[in-house]
This record gives sequence, C-alpha cells and structure tokens, in this order.
Amino acid sequence: MGLLQLPQRRHPVAAPSATILLTAVLFLILGYAPPAAYADCECGYLAIINGSGASSDHHHHRALFTDLLETNFARRAAAASAGDTGFPKNSLWEEEKEKRVAGWVRQAFNLTRERARGEYGEMFAIENVGYGAAEEALGLQLVVRGGDDEVIDGMVPVAELDTRRLDLMWGTFRAMMKVSPVKGTCAAFFWYFNDTQEIDMEFLSKDFNASNRSYPINLVLQSREAAMAGYDASATGNFVRVFLPFDPTEDFHEYRIDYLPARVFFYADGEVLAEMDGPAVPSSPGHLILQHWSNGNKYWSGGPPTEDASLVVSYVKAYFNSSTAQRQRDWEARCPDPTAPNAVCEIPDVTPTNRSAAAWFFSDHANMTNNQTVSEQSKASRSTEVWSSIIGWLLLVGGYAIAL
Repeated sequence: MGLLQLPQRRHPVAAPSATILLTAVLFLILGYAPPAAYADCECGYLAIINGSGASSDHHHHRALFTDLLETNFARRAAAASAGDTGFPKNSLWEEEKEKRVAGWVRQAFNLTRERARGEYGEMFAIENVGYGAAEEALGLQLVVRGGDDEVIDGMVPVAELDTRRLDLMWGTFRAMMKVSPVKGTCAAFFWYFNDTQEIDMEFLSKDFNASNRSYPINLVLQSREAAMAGYDASATGNFVRVFLPFDPTEDFHEYRIDYLPARVFFYADGEVLAEMDGPAVPSSPGHLILQHWSNGNKYWSGGPPTEDASLVVSYVKAYFNSSTAQRQRDWEARCPDPTAPNAVCEIPDVTPTNRSAAAWFFSDHANMTNNQTVSEQSKASRSTEVWSSIIGWLLLVGGYAIAL
C-alpha cells in the first residue's frame, strides 16, 4: 500500500505532520478465549466489539489492538487539589518526557462566526482547560465561559484538548464524562482525520429536558455527503439521535466509539446506541478530541450560556492500531508469539450494572504497558523496551475482513 500525506487539519494542533501508512486491523480468531488481564500484554489488548452486556442482535466479535493511550484525569485532579498547581507549565501537555499527562495538547485558536457557522465566533483558549477538584466534578474541566461580558470580539471563550498522536487507526476509544446542565453548549468526544472523516458523539445541553427525563445524544459520521449538505449530517443517513436512559449531567458515564474497517459502533456504559456502516465510515488514521463550545447557532449549540459551563472528563482510554510503520515494527518486535500465555490482555468493560472497570488502568500494573503511552509512570508500570525477532504473519480477522 502506498504512502499518503496527512492533510491540513481545520484546527491547528501542536504535533508534527507526518507521512503515514494505512494498516489493517488485527483481529483474533473468533472463539479464542484470552487469559485474565494479569499479564504482560506484550501482544496487545483485546476488545469485545458490540458490547459485553449490550442488548444487540449482532454476534460479538473480538478485536486485538496493539497500542494503548490511557489518561486518568481524575487522579491528576486529585493531585492538583492536594497541592499541585495543575498546569505549572505548558510542557506538562507537550513534552513526552513529562509522563504524568503525556500525550495531550490544549488548543488555542480562533474561529470567526463564518467559520464557526454560528451567531458568534469561537475563541479556544488553554486557560479554559484545567483540573476540577470538587468531588462531584473531579477530573479535567473544559469550560465554556458564560454571560454577555464573556463574549470577546464577537467570540465565545471555549475549550479543546487533542491527542498528540495522529496515528490512531482502528480502535476502541472510551471517555468517562459528566456533561454540563447549563443550557447553550455542545460537549463533544470524537475521532478526527478531516472535516469529511470524523466520528462524533455530541451533547446539546439546550435539548435536555429534566421534566420528562429526555436526554438526547447525537451520533454523527461527518462525510463528503454531509459537507455537500453544508455539514448537516442530519440530511444524510449517518446521523442518529438517541435518548439516553440516564441524566448525563448527574453523574459520570462512559461514552465509547469502536472504529473498525467499514463499521462504527457507539456505546454508553457498554450498551450499544447505534451502528453505522457504508462509505461514510473513515478509512484513515486520526486523533481524539475533547471539545466544549458554543456559537449561538439555534439549530445546534444554542447559547451562549448565561453562566460558565463545564464538561468534566474523568479519563480517556484508547486501544488502537497505529498507522505508522515504526509502531507496527515495535509491536512485531515485542510480540514473538501472540498465542503464548498472558501475551494478550482483555479490556474490561463498563456496563450499566457494573462500573468496576472504570477503575482499571493497565498502566497501574507491572509490565502491562511496555512501549506504550500512559498518563503516569508509577513504580508498578515503568516502561521497558522489549526487542525480539520480527514475526511475518498477521492475525486472522474475526468477522470484518480487510485486505492490505
């Protein structure tokens, strides 16, 4: 497969552009039962696709992902409340040597009202991304500033945080979040390559109705078809509005995207909300974005809010296959035998009745994150490089075939 050049992103991101090689997703043979996750995990992390407790008619499949990026924002927020200033320097987010919150970049840029497609522009500022120490909002806060006095030069102050890595190909991406009840914002967790290859989970707080317990979430594939419709994905077959069985503003819940070849699954607390397939499904690598914004568009975000509104993120867990040749070689080097005992670790799933998996981080356990990106480097999880001979075969695809 030839090399492709990464296109210019619509928002600036402090990470180098690179030439990337698309790669196929690595799947385990259906029926293979992995050992319990008390192992080295040198061959990767096994996800159950289509929900571990989901009420779906589809068969469950298992997918092996080679790379990991885990960030426990709630732990960092607790440290900040104990005396850490939270953001002592921007390098906390940008320098790989700073392991505590490696892998993320706070964004600073402006969008005019024309670019934002709203009544107001949007001013993304790094000071709107910070830690919240209150017990009911422990985690990373992305704040939309509220009130007429907060609009600056016709722009609403808003917030965005992006992964540094741009090589996230097929994967399972999970965020534990608590959404603001303040009317007039859009809270979003999404995977992004460009404006026509984007997988979104978006909350519009103006649409929440506590009186009848109505809490919709918008699930979107932005595509060329949507771009031709003025970026109105509702005019395509790649937009689904689902009503959640809970109030997303009362507590933290895990929202999840499984991005696979020609298919995407959306979840809340392990339950499948929707499945999308077809040509609108992306076919490129990208990165993750956490975003909280408002521009006064009455058809979407509404607002601006009359008071500050905070999206709170407890953690992000990403298990995926890298599109870069070097990361593929790293996996081959550290995984001489995927069938060996303890070579593969199953990813525990949050479910509506069991949230214990929320506290599980591979990075908290010895030798489970060799050559990976984690939010902290504890004594139990010091990274070490494992070098061995490169193997020359791929795992079989279980249910979703893709040719290199």
